[in-house]
Amino acid sequence: MARPSSGPIRWSDIQTEFGGTNPIALSEYYGNGDFAASGEIAASEFYQAYVPDGSSALFTTTGSHSWTCPTGVTSVSVVCVGGGGGAAGTGSNRGGAGGGGGGLSYGNAITVVPGNSYTVVVGSGGSGGGNGLTSGVTGGDSSFGSTLVVGGGGGGGTAAGSSGTNQAGTGGLAGTSSGSARTGGGNGGTGGLASYNSAGGAGAGAGGYSGNGGNGAYGNSNVGGSAGAGGGGGGGGVVSSACGGGGGVGLEGEGTSGAVGAAGSPGGGGSGGADGTVGNSVSNGGLYGGGGGADDDDYVGSGGSGANGAVRIIWGTNRAFPSTNVTNAGNATPETVY
Repeated sequence: MARPSSGPIRWSDIQTEFGGTNPIALSEYYGNGDFAASGEIAASEFYQAYVPDGSSALFTTTGSHSWTCPTGVTSVSVVCVGGGGGAAGTGSNRGGAGGGGGGLSYGNAITVVPGNSYTVVVGSGGSGGGNGLTSGVTGGDSSFGSTLVVGGGGGGGTAAGSSGTNQAGTGGLAGTSSGSARTGGGNGGTGGLASYNSAGGAGAGAGGYSGNGGNGAYGNSNVGGSAGAGGGGGGGGVVSSACGGGGGVGLEGEGTSGAVGAAGSPGGGGSGGADGTVGNSVSNGGLYGGGGGADDDDYVGSGGSGANGAVRIIWGTNRAFPSTNVTNAGNATPETVY
């Protein structure tokens, strides 16, 4: 018979669930799962409800949030993705540089205390620079408390002088976290190279679970782009009239890596993340963490924006990133979205 969730509980129910020898003594269960290491153990601690169902919390709204640890939860796994960088604006005869992809970091078996509140920060995507070769804005960092901090993608830079080069936004480097994977977003494509007919640079892909995001391509010949790695997003592609945004990365564990964009196409999303966009004016990064794409010199205007980052927390038996029961399927408690 399964343990009840309230009311009387029989010794035989406890023994069936947790083992033990006859005659049963409470001391046999010290330190077993969520029970105390010594002293008193309340009968309610043996209720089925005391061991919580696995569930998750998804944070996609940018800014700071407070997450309260549910009753009975003492360990969580968390993945954080930083915001993608914005592309530089374009000017006459010089294209802008693409934004870098946000980094990704995850941690497992992070100790938490039931009832305590933890600060969760979701980094915003960097906005594109304005016309006249204004630099793009760096993407915001995402974090879970002080345990996991992951960097956003760098913004695309501006050209220096009449024949100068727009410097690409670099990929966001993931922050430190004990026992965790840390990967960077890809580098945005460099814009404004005279040898490439002043074409702009594409956006970079977000970091993956076991490899970096793809680099954005640059130049009318669409060179320098790459696919994502470890489930990360791919870099965007370039033609003489448009530079694609970088692909984002999903939050439900490692999956297929995002493909690099063909000429004039955005980068593909990795691990279920969204593709970037492409246009003859503004090309944005894909959720989550893709870098914004710039444009060719035929368009004088703003660069594309990077995509916002995100944070996801999961808990329950035998759940861990990058791929162990990381979806919420089969859990009785729905995922909470913030």
